[in-house]
Parts: sequence; structure tokens; C-alpha cells
Amino acid sequence: MKNRTKLIGVIAVVALLAAGGAGAAVWWLKADGIKTAATAAGADAAHGGKDAKDPKDDGKPAPDYKYVTLDKVLVMLRGPNGSAVSHYMAVDIVFKTLPEQEKRTKDHLPLLRTVAVKALSTHTVESAQAMSVEQFAQLLNQAYAESYAADRRDAPFAEALIGKLIIE
Repeated sequence: MKNRTKLIGVIAVVALLAAGGAGAAVWWLKADGIKTAATAAGADAAHGGKDAKDPKDDGKPAPDYKYVTLDKVLVMLRGPNGSAVSHYMAVDIVFKTLPEQEKRTKDHLPLLRTVAVKALSTHTVESAQAMSVEQFAQLLNQAYAESYAADRRDAPFAEALIGKLIIE
């Protein structure tokens, strides 16, 4: 009798796990479908409808980018009047680069960290909290463009993205 009860319990647990997995898969795929539809609608609106032809679209597939991560860029934030406050910002930056530039991007990570700290350390706690992730990404991309322009060199990456942003 005990073996039969255990068998029924095991079958119930397996059925419950299978149902939970199926439900999670449906939810995940449904959310992905919504994102894809929203992206397509946004692209159509940006290009003036479905019949608009992108002038840069020459039939070639987009390049296969690699992503190089610069983890844990820590920046102390200033107080409202330049006072010393124990607040900081932690940022993970992801660089979108072509495969042939991946090694060069990795070699430049110390420089990229320095430029990021210099650009981000000018903010106060209040101004940093008021900024969006996109604004931080624009700020960093502008700082990197200026740094490489000053050195008269091309950046080894196409774009800097924010992987994680924490303001404490």
C-alpha cells in the first residue's frame, strides 16, 4: 500500500512540474511575440509604413556582432553642493563590436573604464537618479567618441550599451 501511495505522489509531482513548465513556456513565448510585434510596428512607423524602403538596406544581412563586457565600473557620486556623500553608481557596460575588432576592444578595456569613470563622476546623486538608462548610454557613447577623436583613432566598437545600472 505504501508503494502505491508513493507512486501516485511521484506521478502527481511530475504532472505538476510538466504543467508548470508548459505554462511558463506559453507565457514566455507570448511575451516574446508581443515584443516582436511592437518592434515591427515601431519599425514600420519609423519608416513611414510597410512600403517604405530603407536606403541602407541593400539586401545584405546585418553583421554578426560580438559583445564584450566591462563589468563593475564603480563611480562615487557627488552630493548636491559638491559635498562628500557615500553614494555610488555601479555600471556594467557592453560593447557591440565586429568579430575582427573583438581582441582590440578587449585590449582597450582599461581605457574604456577610465573614460567611463571620468564621464560619470561629474554627476550628483540627484542628477544620476533623474537620468534614464538610454541617457547614460548616450553620455558614454559621446564620451567614447570624443576620446577616440582626440587620439585620432577609430573606436574598436560600434556602440556602448548599458548592461546593468545601480545607483546607491
